[in-house]
Amino acid sequence: MNIKIIVAAHKPYFMPDDPAYFPLQAGADINPPLAWQGDNSGENISAKNRNFCELTCLYWAWKNLDADYLGLVHYRRHFSGKSAFDPKKRIITSQKLEKLFSDCDIIMPKKRNYFIESNFQQYIHAHHPEDLEVTEAVITEKYPDYLPAYNAVMKRSSGYRFNMCIMRRELLNDYCKWLFDILFEVEKRLDISNYSAYDARVFGFISERLLDIWIEKNNFKVTALPLVNLESQHWGKKICNFLLRKISGGKWGRTH
Repeated sequence: MNIKIIVAAHKPYFMPDDPAYFPLQAGADINPPLAWQGDNSGENISAKNRNFCELTCLYWAWKNLDADYLGLVHYRRHFSGKSAFDPKKRIITSQKLEKLFSDCDIIMPKKRNYFIESNFQQYIHAHHPEDLEVTEAVITEKYPDYLPAYNAVMKRSSGYRFNMCIMRRELLNDYCKWLFDILFEVEKRLDISNYSAYDARVFGFISERLLDIWIEKNNFKVTALPLVNLESQHWGKKICNFLLRKISGGKWGRTH
């Protein structure tokens, strides 16, 4: 299998030495160059990186990279393939991926569970409700057959996150065509002029939910893998902010 996994990065960092991994500088059009290929060659949306986050790398791979299987991970966050004390040695290999794809359509990270609130509630407590209002309106107009999947995903209390995935090229083509058609229309309608730098990453946040919806609608077979985090996750702070947002019913802690 010709597998290419984009490693989205915005700073110098460790990269796996497996040939499947392809380091790609995110937002290369608006940031100082790094030693790796940038997401600003060929057909690209690199200049949108502050709002689209790692999706500028996904878009670049979709439009410019040839492979049988394509995926996206983050420089500090990877799929785990085995147990090892050194987190860098736990990163999944291309050989392991080939075996997994004999029995699944898509590889995703294990779902995050919010337990005490739905995906919809979690989003509007952490971000702007208008983001989902506009997204739902666009889906209603352009892809009404996806509305049942949208509603089902939003009512659940768990979901895939981080925009991380690996899949066959044909599936990624279908996904990206659908995803960016929706996001570019939402971009036209959503006023983010007063959003903070964090909130302005809105299209990356929305796309995390859209990936769940796309998988739900098309009933793909998913293998969910644990993650390897190469940096501290600050879980104490995250849990505290999550509970404060829940108690206050608002977005407390998003920029704290």
